[in-house]
Amino acid sequence: MSMPYYVAPEQVMKDRAEYAQKGIARGRSLVATTYDVGIAMVAENPSRSLHKISEIYDRIAFGGVGKYNEYDQLRVAGVRHADTKGYAYSREDVDARSLANLYAQYLGNVFTHEMKPLEVEILVAELGDLENQLYHIAYEGTITDEDRFAVLGGDAETITERVAAAWQADWDMAAAIKAATAALAGPDRTLAADDLEVAILSRGNGRRTFRRVDGEELAQLLA
Repeated sequence: MSMPYYVAPEQVMKDRAEYAQKGIARGRSLVATTYDVGIAMVAENPSRSLHKISEIYDRIAFGGVGKYNEYDQLRVAGVRHADTKGYAYSREDVDARSLANLYAQYLGNVFTHEMKPLEVEILVAELGDLENQLYHIAYEGTITDEDRFAVLGGDAETITERVAAAWQADWDMAAAIKAATAALAGPDRTLAADDLEVAILSRGNGRRTFRRVDGEELAQLLA
């Protein structure tokens, strides 16, 4: 009788992490940054229908990079959770922290127990009355509470350095979007409005703070 092939648990975890990282690196990156009256989210995404950035609830937005069908399933689950909680209790009880914790638990369970991890990184952003929240959840379930900005994707380290060098506490929406676009593009490329997906959470938008910035408006902001 042959013995089953043994693989150390550390090696299994390492192989899963490398697999997920390679899948995420094949996609394009996303930058989210706070500005004077809100949060701007900018992703390199030429598609007009397959969105990386979406609305979850009144003051909460979702961003994903990696494998589209996997992070879109997470988005749909987040919308259902938020709607159910808001209906059962109140709209004020729906918050980004609890949603981010649920995502982190799910991603961690899949990474630990399933054969194939999810090839995704996601962001949950909430616009607060006084303080904004940015929660970055990695493929293995690690959750990070970002302070000023968050970068998702394969080239995150380099893009983070560019955003950190340009970031200003009191900049406006146009400056934030321009800086995020420049960070995504780098010194050797130029990204036009058609190459980007941009959305904001703004205190000036009423109850539903989420709004997409596209077309002529985005072109003028980048000009």
